Amino acid sequence: MRRKVTKAIFPVAGMGTRFLPATKSVPKEIMTLVDRPLVQYAIDEARAAGIKEFIFVTSRGKGALEDYFDNAPQLEQELRRKGKNELLDILKNTNMDSGEVAYMRQHKPLGLGHAVWCARRLIANEPFAVILPDDVIAAEKPCLAQMVEAFEETQSNIVAAMEVPDEQASSYGVLDIKEDMGQIVSTKGMVEKPAPGEAPSNLAVIGRYILTPTILQKLNKKKAGAGGEIQLTDAIADAREEEGEEVYGFRFAGQRFDCGSKAGFLQATVAFALARDELRDDLLNFLNDTVYSQKAAQ
Repeated sequence: MRRKVTKAIFPVAGMGTRFLPATKSVPKEIMTLVDRPLVQYAIDEARAAGIKEFIFVTSRGKGALEDYFDNAPQLEQELRRKGKNELLDILKNTNMDSGEVAYMRQHKPLGLGHAVWCARRLIANEPFAVILPDDVIAAEKPCLAQMVEAFEETQSNIVAAMEVPDEQASSYGVLDIKEDMGQIVSTKGMVEKPAPGEAPSNLAVIGRYILTPTILQKLNKKKAGAGGEIQLTDAIADAREEEGEEVYGFRFAGQRFDCGSKAGFLQATVAFALARDELRDDLLNFLNDTVYSQKAAQ
């Protein structure tokens, strides 16, 4: 029987310290690219992939994130009264139906693997997706939808992967490649944040996963890995080595932006703004004028 992926975990417990002071009172996940919060891009991608249940692993101070997905009756009524139906449709797309979304607390910052483990009781014995909202991916077909199609064929663990420069490999989990089949890569293992010069390849894991329930069993060990944290990549590697489960890397079609960094956030903002017809010309004129002014000043 082929299993379907209908549940997704969104680890959003991080403090967002790289964006202080903004994140002192605003969860990083609802900071906006143009006019949509980071988490909305993740939700839209999940919905497009057929996800029906959305599990957020949060922490203290994330109340605004939960409020974002709630109904706003007064605002909706005012938009309806003024005949602003287009804005009303946009607003309704942010609502989550009762029972569709759940929130779990991660009380201590013990790593991504621990965050996923916190949601174990809501996953039970099903395959599930993990989406990191910091990684925003612009793609004609959403990244997770591409991965779900691959999972329907492999029925195995799949991690999104992309080539990175050798000098950046130590910042990622890196795949040890067994066979490169193009879009899909079979693996011998994974190395979390390898020391400089010791990465087994330059194919790095980024924030999209489709995983089997075995991963949760491995996370039950609460084994500390790189940085003293419970690493998700370690549990995936253990499932392969100890249970013989296949782990595939998936080269997705699209452009990934690391919105956990200021530079990546700004790059994504510009890219998504340029993709909007009503913003493109004004923004291009501004960017061209700014570059010209800087060159002239030099």
